[in-house]
Amino acid sequence: MEEKLEEVTEKKEGFFKRLVKGLTKTRDNIISGIDDVFHGFSSIDEEFYEELEEILIMGDLGVRATQSILDGLRTKVKEQHLKEPMACKELLIESIKEQMQVGDTAYEFEDKRSVVLVVGVNGVGKTTTVGKLAGKLTAQGKKVVVAGADTFRAAAGEQLKEWANRAGVEMIGGTEGADPASVVYDATAAANARKADVLLVDTAGRLHNKKNLMNELSKINRILDKEYPGAHKETLVVLDATTGQNALVQAKEFAEVTDITGIVLTKMDGTAKGGIAVAIQSELSVPVKYIGVGESIEDLQKFDPNEFVTALFSGKEEEEC
Repeated sequence: MEEKLEEVTEKKEGFFKRLVKGLTKTRDNIISGIDDVFHGFSSIDEEFYEELEEILIMGDLGVRATQSILDGLRTKVKEQHLKEPMACKELLIESIKEQMQVGDTAYEFEDKRSVVLVVGVNGVGKTTTVGKLAGKLTAQGKKVVVAGADTFRAAAGEQLKEWANRAGVEMIGGTEGADPASVVYDATAAANARKADVLLVDTAGRLHNKKNLMNELSKINRILDKEYPGAHKETLVVLDATTGQNALVQAKEFAEVTDITGIVLTKMDGTAKGGIAVAIQSELSVPVKYIGVGESIEDLQKFDPNEFVTALFSGKEEEEC
């Protein structure tokens, strides 16, 4: 038991180090500017707040999140009667963390018989995310079945099969061009027969034709309601963090065609646009549930806002240690 705990702690620490390293460009993009404001002003006045606002918006945190963060900061500064800019840096960090809380029920699907639909455009790491989630859930002792319902992209099925083999889970797929709903139908039969804990569904990412996508997801949901009744339903949208504001646009478009319950942000390593994690959560009122900083299963982890903001602000110190 102790060895298992040590292993988990080691993996967690390893991920934190990779996150700190991965956020270097984001840190350079945002934090150096924030530090300049804190050091450049001798009092907390309107100009001070305006400078902070500009840096946060330019750092991809978005207008809504920035306003909420600064509203929280203003309130705390007033309550604590602070006068010196440097005295409220920790309060700014706290305000950002508050914007990003995931909530107590974010991962309840792990403890219920559930189905997880994974949506997202091609190239964001959607199929890879399904594979990594299958591996993580299997490692937790869950029985997992994977459905390869992205039958429009030639390599999607092969790629998912590779991940399914690596995770040691059963994959139900279809031939290229097959009806995705029929794949889900077959997958529900397999999941019922195997008494699966989690059914993971990789869907086709076609935002250019929203009507087709909406029809496809509606059909899949109808089959799940009929053939897999009572299962907890989760819909995760996978977004590429390197695309910044474009990721937010994609998230909004998917939210128009289906009920999104969570966000997976991939490619957080090496992007200067990591602030988009704050913006997406604020704009959509949907939590970021997982973030990815690399290729291995261990490089996809549950999103921890405290860890994320600490990695963002304390990175320089961490790197020097």
